Amino acid sequence: MSTRTLISPAQLARPRGKLVYWIVFAVIVGGFTLVFLGPLYWLVSSGFKNPQEVIQTPPTLVPGSFEPANYTRAWEVMDLAKLLFNTLYYAFGALAFQLVLDVAAAYSLSKLRPVFGKAVLGMMLATLMIPATVLVVPQYLTVLDVPVVERNLLNSPWAIWLPSVTNAFNIFLLKRFFDSIPGELLDAASIDGASPMRTLRSIVLPISRPILGVVSIFAVVGVWKDFLWPMLTLPDPAKQTLNVGIYSLSNGVPVNVLIAALTIASIPTLLIFLIFQRNIMSGLTAGGLKG
Repeated sequence: MSTRTLISPAQLARPRGKLVYWIVFAVIVGGFTLVFLGPLYWLVSSGFKNPQEVIQTPPTLVPGSFEPANYTRAWEVMDLAKLLFNTLYYAFGALAFQLVLDVAAAYSLSKLRPVFGKAVLGMMLATLMIPATVLVVPQYLTVLDVPVVERNLLNSPWAIWLPSVTNAFNIFLLKRFFDSIPGELLDAASIDGASPMRTLRSIVLPISRPILGVVSIFAVVGVWKDFLWPMLTLPDPAKQTLNVGIYSLSNGVPVNVLIAALTIASIPTLLIFLIFQRNIMSGLTAGGLKG
């Protein structure tokens, strides 16, 4: 059975058809490359310019005054080392809590099948339809005075870690993957005397590495790129994340040094994507088909 395409093999075999095909292909690929990489190039190149060249109109494509010292100055003036450490601390703490609690929730909904499990899952997924900004005020009032324990979590990592655990999307991804694990495998472990916890630790988790990798990347990037919530819950400058710290220290800093700091802040997440992009795609599609 032949596959239908926008251009037939006969037209593609002709010199004119092949020429038109490659011209259109080059224009589309070049256009998308410019759209996605253009702002990134402007960000990196502006960090090497002087303040006058950054704001001049029309902008220069290549820096006329190459000043790599802007990046060193941004690192020292804005104390990026401290901000990077704070952000990594919050990001990997959120990752640890999500891997423990979200995996437990997804495994329970998928394999242990508790009472009203479908209703609980439905209510979790319903929260995805609520805009994140709508939840800012209730969450802030909650961390300001946590019910029952009556504790104020402002300026503490718990204000970042606990809200990150309530991630319905990650729980849904994990549940879908756990659903694709054959029940016979778990039944065999149960016959051998393995408890549900032992089955999870020894069988389910080792074969769930693709989706665990995806959830880990989402957890780290989610904390790394967040701005509004850390700004509200971490007013102490010594405990702020990278994005909030750069924003707080931006007054009085030359625009080229500020852009250099933003470039440094963007590098870790770009590296994560470039290194693990194949793992992200394989993990997202791992539980899509049952074989």
